[in-house]
Amino acid sequence: MKEQKTIINRELSWLSFNERVLQEADDKSNPLAERIKFLGIFSNNLDEFFKVRVANIMRMIDLKMTNSKILGEKPEKLLSKIQDVVIKLQKRFELIYTEILKELATHNIFIIDEKQLSDEQATFVKLYFEDKVQSNLSTIMLKNLDKFPYLKDKSIYLATKLSRKKPKQEFEYALIEIPTTVLPRFIVLPSIGEKKYIILLDDVIRYNLGDAFSIFNYTHFEAFVIKLTRDAELDIDNDLSKSFLEKIQKGVFGRKKGQAVRFVYDQQMSADLLKYLKKSLDFDQYDSMLPGGRYHNFKDFMSFPNIGGFELQYEPTPAVCHVKLKNNTSILDAVSKQDILLHYPYQKFSHFINLLREAAINPDVKSIKITLYRVATNSKIINALINAARNEKEVTVVVELQARFDEKSNIYWSRKLEEVGAKILFGIPGLKVHSKLLLITAKSGTRSKFYAGISTGNFHEGNANVYTDVTLLTANKKITSEVDKVFDYFENTYKYYNYNHLLVSPQFMRNKLVNLIDNEIKFAREGKEAYMILKINNVVDTAMIHKLYQASQNGVKIKLIVRGICALIPGVKGLSENIEAVAIVDKFLEHSRIFIFCNNNNEKYYISSADWMTRNLDTRIEVASPIYDPAIQKELRDIIDFQLKDNVKARIVDQHQSNIYKKDKSAPICHSQLETYNYYKALCDNAIPTKGDK
Repeated sequence: MKEQKTIINRELSWLSFNERVLQEADDKSNPLAERIKFLGIFSNNLDEFFKVRVANIMRMIDLKMTNSKILGEKPEKLLSKIQDVVIKLQKRFELIYTEILKELATHNIFIIDEKQLSDEQATFVKLYFEDKVQSNLSTIMLKNLDKFPYLKDKSIYLATKLSRKKPKQEFEYALIEIPTTVLPRFIVLPSIGEKKYIILLDDVIRYNLGDAFSIFNYTHFEAFVIKLTRDAELDIDNDLSKSFLEKIQKGVFGRKKGQAVRFVYDQQMSADLLKYLKKSLDFDQYDSMLPGGRYHNFKDFMSFPNIGGFELQYEPTPAVCHVKLKNNTSILDAVSKQDILLHYPYQKFSHFINLLREAAINPDVKSIKITLYRVATNSKIINALINAARNEKEVTVVVELQARFDEKSNIYWSRKLEEVGAKILFGIPGLKVHSKLLLITAKSGTRSKFYAGISTGNFHEGNANVYTDVTLLTANKKITSEVDKVFDYFENTYKYYNYNHLLVSPQFMRNKLVNLIDNEIKFAREGKEAYMILKINNVVDTAMIHKLYQASQNGVKIKLIVRGICALIPGVKGLSENIEAVAIVDKFLEHSRIFIFCNNNNEKYYISSADWMTRNLDTRIEVASPIYDPAIQKELRDIIDFQLKDNVKARIVDQHQSNIYKKDKSAPICHSQLETYNYYKALCDNAIPTKGDK
């Protein structure tokens, strides 16, 4: 078969993933307020897709790379396909939004515009505009400008037409930035009886356009929301006299002026105003101009106010304690006795923070080393590290300055840590540090003892509330000694290490994964049971996909749980008939990477920071760790089995990208995330109390 028949284009597969997010907004079994949030997530995802992926395609077109292909697709043709899919999804989005508005009405909740206000609400909106909005407006009159004003990424604007019919036909255009960075997008209006009302900030401004332009003698106003999305790629300065931090800082500042990659507008906009904007923005045939509805920047709907009560939200699933960490004893002591696996958001992320806090004040602890890719805005992780440095621990932090969209935050925290004497490393030139590692060194007499943390996700307490990730805490010397080697490599890049236990990219992970697959192929050829179960976010790397095809052709049974991009095509006779794939989108974002290999019925387990993408395997520092503890192996297998049995939120991944829900009426209902939560809650509730438990 030709390659394009065996590989699905990654951009189109990503759009299929975002369609699954849109399905959650359309799923009437989800609470109404949560469905609105999924509209926001869909919109935010699409923004990032255009900033990164579409921007990359447009750069290829601009560079006249006409012979280049992106997994079998020429850039121009791929861009056209993306446009078609996005327009289709946007139309579905509008239909779902309209349906949600109707369902909100059944709960006496109404989102109204400026033409639907009662007298009392109109007075409220006028006062709100005068008190809160007017002083925050940035308004530009366009008629006499030599150059069209710069439109900021992430912002939305009201493109406004001011006109009068008498004494003669006159009009003028203006641009108003909607101040969503300083004011809420949604304003709760006075209720009428049991009916509750919300108006968008856009419509508050529309209602008061006469006041906003009171110095002019115009009598008629039309206003339409527009939005521009810009290329998010950083332009890294090659000036050798500047530090890497300075180069990144300059690149972040320059990103604000990135090339426009998408222009969305209200399709009801008057023809003359749209023509003026197109000409002023100088868009060409390859630029994405997408008609839409009355409102844009639906990412704000992730913060939609729930004024309908708890019944419109998911039932709460508060994180539970880990069985071995229920009491107030030392976490380091607990890890000394046995490996511990933390699974967020089902279990408390505060366990990890408390581990750092303990290390910061424990007199036996001499050093703490950690990799940081993304951290929370008010990071308790950073606070614990600062406290450790103030307690004269040797603190080494490997900060990835090129973590997309978090560069500014990482620069800020790097400087804060440096101020207290922490040693800051900015990774390795040409390689992003995406591994999630912690190493604590304690001394007892003349002996050193290592404690390691290896995670599938960032050390980020905000993400830990919504991302499913696992963190292994271990004092196993086989693993801790190799984590120590990785940190030594960060500081001494000229050194070369071999790893017998960890899978470390870019030097070793790809080959070791191939060896694990070859091992299954060998067993299958010998007539023995052979299988792999891979829970992962993205499967894109062509070589790894063809390796999985080879395994399938040799009789290896492969089950994939792929949340996002799946460029592999399952279930094709003669190619991948032994491969099944499902995708789960639900309340929490599936983010953990867990690999299980049959290994002649002596299963091997790994958790990993890496997806199977070329960048993860070849141009990033990633770490996958084996799981040796039998109890944790069983725990991971139980969780994976829930997902394989899911017949509520699992979709079948196939070559048509149809996202059909996996339904099995003959099997008991299995909602994997709910089953997982109940699993951990039962472990915690049924734990035998130990001294110190409350």
